[in-house]
Amino acid sequence: MTELLAPPDPRVVATAPTAVRRGREAAVIERLSLLGFGAIFALVRARASDALDLAITVKLQRGSNPVLARLMEAVSWPGFPPQSRIIPPLLVAGLALLRLPLEAVAMVGAWGTALVATAVKAAMHRPRPVAGVDVRVVAAPLGGSSFPSGHTITYVGIYGFLAYLVHTLLRPVGLRRAIVGGLLGVIALVGPSRVQQGHHWFTDVAASYLLGASYLLALTRLYRGIKARGSSEAP
Repeated sequence: MTELLAPPDPRVVATAPTAVRRGREAAVIERLSLLGFGAIFALVRARASDALDLAITVKLQRGSNPVLARLMEAVSWPGFPPQSRIIPPLLVAGLALLRLPLEAVAMVGAWGTALVATAVKAAMHRPRPVAGVDVRVVAAPLGGSSFPSGHTITYVGIYGFLAYLVHTLLRPVGLRRAIVGGLLGVIALVGPSRVQQGHHWFTDVAASYLLGASYLLALTRLYRGIKARGSSEAP
């Protein structure tokens, strides 16, 4: 299995002009994402997004069909316990078995998005959608408040970082593109799935994507920095 991995030389990556430019662009996106999250947080706190959230939920649920409903259910499934508490440790263990200790530790950091979600939920205390005439809520093991979407932010953190590792470390191009595409597809669909199932509002999901993106970019920046320093200090 290890022969499929092709770690890049961080000394080359760190000095390449293209990498430097991309790093600066990522830093800008990281900050803008955090600012966007703050703006949505303020709107939700002021109850200024309620009408928009309801309108989007109603429209999305009315446009659903049995095939779409099953897809949304499948995409959401990994984010519910007990699987949400099993998959991340398995990913960490898998990276450790592949003799990628730094990547394993960084994956623990990616799992830290769950703690971020818990902290923000405690600060916001937003009620979840309630089933009624216009809103349908699929039965599920839900906990905590509605803002932000724990599913969405943890998917961005865990599966986003996994996609980053696959993109940078996996050698076969076809396999790399297939895995990265699949992971990005799951991340893109989990947000709409939370609204379609009636478990979250649109702003819960949008804020989670923004906060998760900022967290992920910060994590990958830290990971690259440690990787580069470790290589430069190696004999």
